[in-house]
Amino acid sequence: MPLTPAIEEPQIHESAQGPRVTPAASRTAQTPRPVPGPRPAAVPRPGRPGPSPVAASRTGGAPRPAAPAQRTPQAAPGPVPAAPAAAPTAPSVSAAVPQIQLIPASVEGALDAAEEAVDLLLDTGRAPGDILVLTTGDPHPWAAHELSFGKAAYWALHDAGDDVFYADAAQVQRAAGRPVVVFAVNGGAVERVAGALPIALTRAGALLIVCGDAQQINSVLGAGV
Repeated sequence: MPLTPAIEEPQIHESAQGPRVTPAASRTAQTPRPVPGPRPAAVPRPGRPGPSPVAASRTGGAPRPAAPAQRTPQAAPGPVPAAPAAAPTAPSVSAAVPQIQLIPASVEGALDAAEEAVDLLLDTGRAPGDILVLTTGDPHPWAAHELSFGKAAYWALHDAGDDVFYADAAQVQRAAGRPVVVFAVNGGAVERVAGALPIALTRAGALLIVCGDAQQINSVLGAGV
């Protein structure tokens, strides 16, 4: 059943309790962002603190050696009894399902809403490489800038996974999964949105944030996303 968002402050959190839409306040159209200048792929976003020494020590250390396998007692020689038939088991339901959060925004304001969501994710501790941003209309200025150096260099940045990556929703099949996917409905046909959104959900490991028209998004969500 379509969900109608309430008027409240944006909340970005994660859960493993299944798809859920968390409404947030509507966004208004903003002045288009200028195309930024060149930025090295590995340089942190301006004004963002780099990874803390604690985080670096957790990720940069050598892996722990595996515990030695325990020896099992050898069975005495003799006939081996037949193993009893295994009882049927129910399918597991413990697999993590990404949460879905809706941020209502106009077509003109969806990209700005997505940028605000990214900023909040980074401020609350998400690593830049954890975030994938998909746009259904005009490309994000960073995507347009990086594509000017060629598709090979552009996708090399994606594969490196060192920073927030911006891509056209039409390329969602090429994009690898990341813990958080931000889906900005900033244009494009309804059919395009309906085709890309379910795939974006499969790319999100923990959280899918959808920024766009609530009625349009709810129609896609009601179709089985």
